[in-house]
Parts: sequence; structure tokens; C-alpha cells
Amino acid sequence: MTDKDEFLYPRSRYYGHNKPENLIFNANLQKFAQQIGYIVSLHTGGKLSSEEAYQQIEALWQQLELLNKQLRIGENPLPTDEGQKDD
Repeated sequence: MTDKDEFLYPRSRYYGHNKPENLIFNANLQKFAQQIGYIVSLHTGGKLSSEEAYQQIEALWQQLELLNKQLRIGENPLPTDEGQKDD
């Protein structure tokens, strides 16, 4: 393994609309998912109580919701291809 961070925090490719706010949100969503996985593993292993795990997950969720509002995801959707003819 060339880099510990690449192993611990792998990133998947983004396949959605290539807009800066979407890329930022996707990166944060992946980070959120990884952190949830760590919290769940710690809870399953008995290192975190259910209440501690819940509080940490809730805090992460609130951060993600705030980011979503700040980036205004979904407020300005891209126009669809409906009604356009293929040449």
C-alpha cells in the first residue's frame, strides 16, 4: 500500500452532474459514510455505547444537512433533455 490515507479513506468516482457543489457534497457524503462505518464498528465492538454512537451519528448528519443547505443542492437543477431532438 502506497498511502495509509488511501487505504483508510478510499474515494469513489463521482458519476453525477459535474458541478462544483455536487463534487463537494459527494466528497463529504463519502466521508460521512466512512465515519458512520467506524462508529458502527466501535459500537459493535463494545467501544461506544448506543447513546454515544447515536449522538455522534446525529452530529454528523446535522453537519451534512448544513452543508447541503449551504451548497443549495437541488435548488437549481440542470435543464433536462426532454423535448430536444437527436440529430
